[in-house]
Amino acid sequence: MVMPVPCFNCINGGVHGGNYLPFQEFFLIPIGAPNFKEAMRYGSETYHTMKGIIKEKYGLDSTAVGDEGGFAPKIESPEDALKLLVEAIDKAGYNGKIVIGSDPAASETFDKKLGKYNLDFKKPAAEQDPKNLKTGPQLVDWWVDLAKRYPVYLLEDPCDENDFDSHAALTAKLGDKVEIVGDDLYCTNPKIVQKGIDKKATNAMLLKVNQIGSISESIAAYQLCVDHGWGVFCSHRSGETEDTFLADLTVALGTGHLKTGAPCRSERNCKYNQLLRIEEELKCAYAGKDFRKSGRFGPSGSNGSNGSPAKKARTA
Repeated sequence: MVMPVPCFNCINGGVHGGNYLPFQEFFLIPIGAPNFKEAMRYGSETYHTMKGIIKEKYGLDSTAVGDEGGFAPKIESPEDALKLLVEAIDKAGYNGKIVIGSDPAASETFDKKLGKYNLDFKKPAAEQDPKNLKTGPQLVDWWVDLAKRYPVYLLEDPCDENDFDSHAALTAKLGDKVEIVGDDLYCTNPKIVQKGIDKKATNAMLLKVNQIGSISESIAAYQLCVDHGWGVFCSHRSGETEDTFLADLTVALGTGHLKTGAPCRSERNCKYNQLLRIEEELKCAYAGKDFRKSGRFGPSGSNGSNGSPAKKARTA
């Protein structure tokens, strides 16, 4: 078993934020921590450092938190969000130890009538910039450029949920460096995941148990991903309870990473507290820089091909 890397949702936009930022979530990912306990410290310190930066730049009202504990500062550009994250990481002293991820939830930006992505979709029509209206190939190139200039290691739903071609193009260009995760693209559905595998659309799947509806189907989707060398990214929901099952499932499956909000709000922190208890009791190794190797960790948490936990359970 292995302790997952927590991906802290710290900046919100899209339909989750009351600002003009088009993309939904931006994460801090502490891959350089020696263990999960320290990863929590790295993330918490950087989160509070970011709060101070946001307060200074955008005012106290921008430090109010959303449903998942992230901030929604008065910014409009995804690059502005990346700059804030980089500044907070640097000021907190974690350069090279914390990297960045994002869930653009790009389906929200896709204009079906135009067949293009509108990065100004939250603005009044008169204020929208034509440069922020992009075709699938243009959006892919835009992402590639950002990933070259910022430490972006994970992108979830970077294109529309029906745009398998753009996802595949992005994975072909960035997949070696960046984990490209399908959420709305797959809905934790094994049949749709198989389509993604056939099209080489992504290299990872987001796992949400109540999205597909059962543990059995979730594990089937997980196993399909592991069998094809994909990552599996465990996730909470934007509306949550204080149930901690997600923490146990993430460690049991050895997914290597999860997102369950910022280090803020009781329904988010309860999962992190459960993971701290698990680490203390089981002495599991921390996935760290190998967070993408879901289900392929050895018995001590190191990389190995001993078979996934789900497969072992079926053959025991």
